[in-house]
Amino acid sequence: MLVPPIPDDEAVRLRSLRRLGLLDTEPEERFDRVTRLARRLFGATAAAITLVDADRQCFKSVAGIEPREIRREDAFCAHTILGTGVLEVHDAQQDPRFTTNPLVTGEPGVRFYAGYPVKAPDGSAVGSLCILDSTARYLQPGDEVALHDLACMVEREMESTRPAVDDDHTGLLDRRGFRLLADKALAFCERRGADAVVVFADVVGRKAVNDLDGREAGNRMLARAARVMSAAYWEADVVARLGGGEFAALLADFGGEDRSAVARLQEAVDAANAEQPGRRLSMTAGVARWHHDAPEDLDGLLRQAEAAMRLARTA
Repeated sequence: MLVPPIPDDEAVRLRSLRRLGLLDTEPEERFDRVTRLARRLFGATAAAITLVDADRQCFKSVAGIEPREIRREDAFCAHTILGTGVLEVHDAQQDPRFTTNPLVTGEPGVRFYAGYPVKAPDGSAVGSLCILDSTARYLQPGDEVALHDLACMVEREMESTRPAVDDDHTGLLDRRGFRLLADKALAFCERRGADAVVVFADVVGRKAVNDLDGREAGNRMLARAARVMSAAYWEADVVARLGGGEFAALLADFGGEDRSAVARLQEAVDAANAEQPGRRLSMTAGVARWHHDAPEDLDGLLRQAEAAMRLARTA
């Protein structure tokens, strides 16, 4: 096993890392949604956002395996921060840098690794966005670009003291955040030849609640609708509040029938109403399919899904 060398700018790098204030902090949804999406898009065993400290590697976010602090000398990402692009390890069991690494010989049994450096605002490489797999493999054409794009999202979040793309009332992505992640997910689907669907949903009666019971009651309705949206769709789906009572979800690599995506939302609404029968929630939804062989832009998809939602409301 090759112990990763110390970068020439180590002192500056460590100051930059500590200035971020992210070491030993609790998980945050703004980072977790990136690792969930990375794991889903790349079909990986795990995805992680790591921070390389003086003698350890910490996880700011991880999807697919249990996070645990590891020694820096064992960390794949300690090699990643030495470069400026993707570090790809096709088969760690055959790579002399990692053959005796405890992460390879023991749990989680890493065979494949790909990581992109994540930088602090001053340009110091403080960690990595990486994907791991338990089988040997290769990145596919376009995957390096996708990994870089996701790493850039992590960097933007690191620069911000508050979630940069989160909706204040619900904690979901806002419209800007939805566009950022959904565009990346669609680009990935196009490269992989996979379809996707967009669901557009609206909360029925929110304006009347605002008028009769006040804005706080309307905000509580929004928060409840957000919980329903999160329950209806998988953790790796891109779910957002677009504004007002309007919500959207992008389901990447979706092979089911379009109506099943709407049915999942209705099932979640019914479950929420069964739990709180005195506070009924009603949402209408429409769906639009994105075809990898005839791709359409996200705005066009949202318009189609919204039109389908309005048609469903009048039916």
